[in-house]
Amino acid sequence: MKPVVFLRIASVLTLVHSVLHTVGGVFGKPVNAVAAGVAANMRTPFPLLGVTRSYSDFYMGMGLGVTIFLTMDAVLLWILASMARKDAARIRPLIAAFALGYLAFALNSYLFFFAFPIINELLIVVCLVAAIVTAKPLDSNEPIANNASM
Repeated sequence: MKPVVFLRIASVLTLVHSVLHTVGGVFGKPVNAVAAGVAANMRTPFPLLGVTRSYSDFYMGMGLGVTIFLTMDAVLLWILASMARKDAARIRPLIAAFALGYLAFALNSYLFFFAFPIINELLIVVCLVAAIVTAKPLDSNEPIANNASM
């Protein structure tokens, strides 16, 4: 397969991660009475730096922040896939940065969350590494116009 395909798969996996993170993580309901009690305690407001917030506000804000960044990553990976059609080897450093970031994300998920995000993030890493491995420099004998179609 070509790096374009691997990057598109990584993009879709990232978008799925974003949607499921939002539905289950940010807007999900507590699964039992203990979790509901913790959530209720997190809604206790307190003053901080001139505003009144709660840990629930921080949880929601950071959760939505992760959603925003995951969605942005999905878009950027899709754009990189389009760029890879012309000269995939030149974008290897960008793909490598994403791969390292998602590897760190998977480690974070392993330490603090559960299997599904770990598996999804590792699949994204595999796709990104495969895109790096299959990325070849632009063939100087091949016209660019043949590679420009999306």
